[in-house]
Amino acid sequence: MTLVGWGGPSPPRFPKVAMELDLAPKQLGLIWRLEPSEALPMRALGESLFCDASYVTDLVDRLEDRRLIERRADPDDRRVKLIALTPAGERCRERALAMLYEPPIEFEALSAAELAKLSELLTKAVSSEAEATS
Repeated sequence: MTLVGWGGPSPPRFPKVAMELDLAPKQLGLIWRLEPSEALPMRALGESLFCDASYVTDLVDRLEDRRLIERRADPDDRRVKLIALTPAGERCRERALAMLYEPPIEFEALSAAELAKLSELLTKAVSSEAEATS
């Protein structure tokens, strides 16, 4: 758990990155889920964040105020609001991902062979999780 910042001397990585970007962790979670040039319904974002509709509206309002995201009408259903990253939001997301994917300093203690084995094991674990949820 120390590698992700829980219970060790380092703060948890996700909230730390959010704070460095002047975002709340849930706001960063919303930005993270949006791919550049993609728009998702607010309902889908809420489900992926485990938030109710009113909280998602608040997140979207705040991110929209900062011009990181924008609302769009769904061309197939005017009642549905789609959320998309703005160019500033895309830059923020890119910066956040770079920070989140930076290997923990503890990995410096591993040899190249150990890092390769760790990568292999993590890839296996992630692919088995994806298979179980499909």
